[in-house]
Amino acid sequence: MTVVNERNFLERLLEVVAKLASIAKTQSYRFQKIWDNYFANLQTKPHIVRQIPLDNEKFIEDNEYRLKVLNTTVNSVADGYYSIQSILKALYSEYFQDSELMNKDFSEEDQIILKYLAAREILGNLVQYNKMDHETVPLKYTIIAREYLMIKLKGITLENIIVSLKKLNIDAEKLEVIDIMAEVEKDGIINIEKTDNSYRYTLQKELVLSEEGTKTYNSTLRPLVDWPTQFWRSYYNVRELNFTTSGVPLSDFLNKILSKAATQGFGPTHYVFKNLVKYFEQKSESTG
Repeated sequence: MTVVNERNFLERLLEVVAKLASIAKTQSYRFQKIWDNYFANLQTKPHIVRQIPLDNEKFIEDNEYRLKVLNTTVNSVADGYYSIQSILKALYSEYFQDSELMNKDFSEEDQIILKYLAAREILGNLVQYNKMDHETVPLKYTIIAREYLMIKLKGITLENIIVSLKKLNIDAEKLEVIDIMAEVEKDGIINIEKTDNSYRYTLQKELVLSEEGTKTYNSTLRPLVDWPTQFWRSYYNVRELNFTTSGVPLSDFLNKILSKAATQGFGPTHYVFKNLVKYFEQKSESTG
């Protein structure tokens, strides 16, 4: 484990904040552009990740300015979560609700597949997000997003689905899941086998669009569906802060904060910056 002094700590912190500021700038612009390319006429509006204005010299030398930047960073990190949620709201509360735009661009068969495909590509890749947000996407799409590969390879039992949902912090009753999976069967995605008072689910139809639907998807929806995973993996990664400090005020508290940077994702990133604000506030009080 690398050990750094106070000056090096501030310089490394500056580098990470500058990296996030750059990602926020480029990804916010890109997000707005791809939204406007296809979703401009929807009532749902995108939640844009706020910018992080940064003066390098003031960040190093001025604790009050540093706190201002770190507070902005905390809010910007939270914005990323709401940006992803705004995409899911636009899809599942408006676009997929028999919208004129969807009906114009996709066949009825492709529309069914799209609802599962979008969930698989977003929620299937972002387990941490899925643990925090259970409401935006209907549960039947969440289940298929999480279990599609298992269903495809060898099938899955009702009991295993319930256990898997608990890992997402979702408590679902057996009867609720039985009814939900019956809806999925009606959509033609799965087969249901009832044996010994239990249920087993196997794949009937893969989540593959028609040739025409694939072309349309790639040019319209796909950039929006792909954006959350691309953003998450770049923005919620501050592993450069996973080091130990020495000769720094309140070093035990600081090192506990920095140790969380070893894990990638929204939770650790938000924790690190929220507590760095507390650290510099306490440091200011103790030295003031």
